[in-house]
Formats: sequence, structure tokens, C-alpha cells
Amino acid sequence: MTDQQANSERLQRALGYQFADKSLLQLALTHRSVGGRNNERLEFLGDSIVNHIIAEALYRQFPDAREGDMSRMRASLVKGDTLAEVARELDLGEHLLLGPGERKSGGKRRGSILADGLEAVAGAILIDSDVAACRNCVLTWFRERLDLLSLDGADKDAKTLLQEYLQGRRSPLPEYELLGVVGEDHEQQFYVACRIAKPVLVVEGDGSSRRKAEQAAARTALARLETHGKSE
Repeated sequence: MTDQQANSERLQRALGYQFADKSLLQLALTHRSVGGRNNERLEFLGDSIVNHIIAEALYRQFPDAREGDMSRMRASLVKGDTLAEVARELDLGEHLLLGPGERKSGGKRRGSILADGLEAVAGAILIDSDVAACRNCVLTWFRERLDLLSLDGADKDAKTLLQEYLQGRRSPLPEYELLGVVGEDHEQQFYVACRIAKPVLVVEGDGSSRRKAEQAAARTALARLETHGKSE
């Protein structure tokens, strides 16, 4: 197996889907900076199907929710920042195909490119299979975020609370770095660092997924900041 094939297999395991037509996956990962044949059409399709799947999930999960409530929750899940977060958790950036200029400017880490790539992958899964298979994948990618939602928004996750805490004090947003992954595929433990520039603070967190590790680190950082604020 070549390195390219191994990388493709690793990504497909992370996505939770094996492509029958591998060229669709390659097309979904190809940014427009590469040339005329790129992922923009798949992104267009993926944007629609992700919105549909999330809307349907919210409709079923919150039978008493009003239209406005569901619109608010859907917007929080399908906005670019959230899509980029999901893409990072899937390590999608390392598999994107970019033109020389985008590669040099750090395109694999750019939120808009990651978000577009994730939507393109969802579109590719839809074309390669059907709505049911695409739904299974998208709901798996968003499951933890869906589980954290509530109608009153009172139980915001730690990362959101930390971001709001820092924004309220005009401080730079936190940065998260994956430090390592330990264990077999079915029983992995992720270790993440959360770095804050002002006030200077570095904490670590761990969990059974990258998102859970980031949440754990954010909870620790928030607790430290709140304790520090009370002592001032």
C-alpha cells in the first residue's frame, strides 16, 4: 500500500465511511486553488445535505421546540467555525489538496477552507451512497455537539464559556493543540493543550476524543481564570 493509499484509508476510518468511488473523495479534498476540477460543486451539495440532516435531527430531538429555537441551534452547528472545528477533529486539513499559494499561506489550517472541505466530503458521501449513509456519518460527526444542546442554552459547553469569558475581557481567543494520542483505534485517549495569551496560561486536558480532551482543557482553564479573577 502506498503512502497516499494509507492516508486515504486513515481518513476514511476517521470519517466512518469507505468510498466505493475513491475519486469522489479525492475531488472533495481538492480546493479550487488547484485548478478547474475542484470541490466547489460537492461543497454546494454538502452544504444543503448537512443543513437538512441537522435540521431533521433537531426536529426529532426537541419535539417541543419552536421554529426560532431550532433555527438558533441549527445556526450554531452549521456555522463556519463549527464546521471547521469538526474538520480539525477529523484531521481533514492534512488530507486537503491545495495549490502552491494556499499551501504556503497555511491553507490547511484556515477555517473557511476546512469548513468547505467538510461540506464537500458530505456531498461526496451522498453521491457515493445515499441519504441514509450520509446521515449516519454527519450525525456521528456532530453527535457530541447535538447532545450538548438545550432549548434554554443554559448548559453551554466549556469551550464556548471560555471563549465568551475571554471575549468579555477583550483577550485573545484560546488555542488548542493536540499533544498526542495513546491506545488502539477502538480505545484511544487524546491529550490536548489549551493556550491562552492574556493572561498567560497553559493547561492540558484528556479524553476519549479530541473534542472531549479540548472540553476538559477548557474547563480547567476556565476554573483557573475564575479563581485568579476572584483573588485579584
